[in-house]
Amino acid sequence: MKRLAVTSMAVLALLATSCTAGGESSEDAAPAPAAVKPAGAVTFWHFFVDREAAAIESVVKDFESKNPGVTVKVVAGQDDDKMRQAISAGKGPDVGLSYSTDIVGNFCQTGAWRNLAPYIGRDKVDLNALLPIVRSYTEYNGVRCAMPMLADTYGLYYNKKLLAEAGFTAPPKTLSELETMTQKITRRKADDIQVAGYVPLMDYYENTPAHLAPSWGARFLNDEGKSNISVDPAWKDMLSWQKQFIDALGYPALNKFNASKGEEFSAANDFHRDRVAMMIDGEYRLAFLQAQAPNVEFGTAPFPVPDDKQDRYGAGYVTGNIMGISRGAKNPEAAWALIKYLTLDTGALVKLANGLKNVPTTDAALKSPDLEVDANFQTFIDILQHPKSETSPSTPNGAVYQNTFQEWIGAWASGKVPDLTAGLQQIDKDINAALQLGTAP
Repeated sequence: MKRLAVTSMAVLALLATSCTAGGESSEDAAPAPAAVKPAGAVTFWHFFVDREAAAIESVVKDFESKNPGVTVKVVAGQDDDKMRQAISAGKGPDVGLSYSTDIVGNFCQTGAWRNLAPYIGRDKVDLNALLPIVRSYTEYNGVRCAMPMLADTYGLYYNKKLLAEAGFTAPPKTLSELETMTQKITRRKADDIQVAGYVPLMDYYENTPAHLAPSWGARFLNDEGKSNISVDPAWKDMLSWQKQFIDALGYPALNKFNASKGEEFSAANDFHRDRVAMMIDGEYRLAFLQAQAPNVEFGTAPFPVPDDKQDRYGAGYVTGNIMGISRGAKNPEAAWALIKYLTLDTGALVKLANGLKNVPTTDAALKSPDLEVDANFQTFIDILQHPKSETSPSTPNGAVYQNTFQEWIGAWASGKVPDLTAGLQQIDKDINAALQLGTAP
């Protein structure tokens, strides 16, 4: 399950000074083939809780059954910041699972997670088993310090009942259709929105620049790793669309509606309560709906695209859970065995995908007859494999560039930015300054 990571610059600075850049260390050398058999205890931290944690635990028990010499201590509910702090203090787990691909640049460059190349080479792991887009977000500057454990892909959820009541039988494919449908579906009482067709504010649940960017083909960074936001016209197009849409619906009413939204990962989520008709979200929402709102009639589709970019329809944002071996791992061999199992074993991936409702990251798992696929889940499989789907670039200071941009967009949406071009140029300067701070010595 994807959550927007908030990068702590203090922690990043501590990691940069306490870890060797690029993971270059004697600790990174894999043992000789004769010493490969894993044994002993291994600690595994992950961020999942409750139902999702139980799904992880079940697959870990399968690993222990197949590797009787290994005992895995699983610690749930450990977010990225806790893991960063533990690694920098020399108390990190053997294996860490992150919800954010944004940390890859920092963890690979500083060596917080070990370079996995020696293990991959020794065991002749065929990385072509992984889908290309997930291979791209598990390495940084040629250093592979992570492996992908399932993917998150983002598309449109729509409430069939609310659409039907407004006279619609299918979801929107273009942004103009989204606007028309939103206006007709939205219900008001005086100046207050009671039911929203769609909420175009950038901080409404999974509305983020990264998640929406593939509809426009917008790029955050240029080939030199500098901010590209004021240069790429797609960003200006996206923000201009957003602002006129917000103005048409009324910013004060939208802002008030947004402030009263229910907690995202609970039964109080607006979509679970028929309070919003359409929203962008990841495939994991399917499991939450099944568990928390089984009576909601809904469908899934790719997110709408600009009317002049209909060739992009079907694409979306891709990210996912990633695993690595901590620098201070006490049992790296068993750690690597666990990572291989959870990221490459077809049976394990299928069981995890069925339990978490995340999308498998290997072609073999996607084609497995044991994978539970209905029409709603198929939407996200198709998005994952669409040639125009995109992920966000990794940097040495993680998602700081995304967070900086998203905060600025809040000011833009509320009308506090009078000059879009000048504002985007300033954002480029702010992001480049932040990126420079994250560069390890």
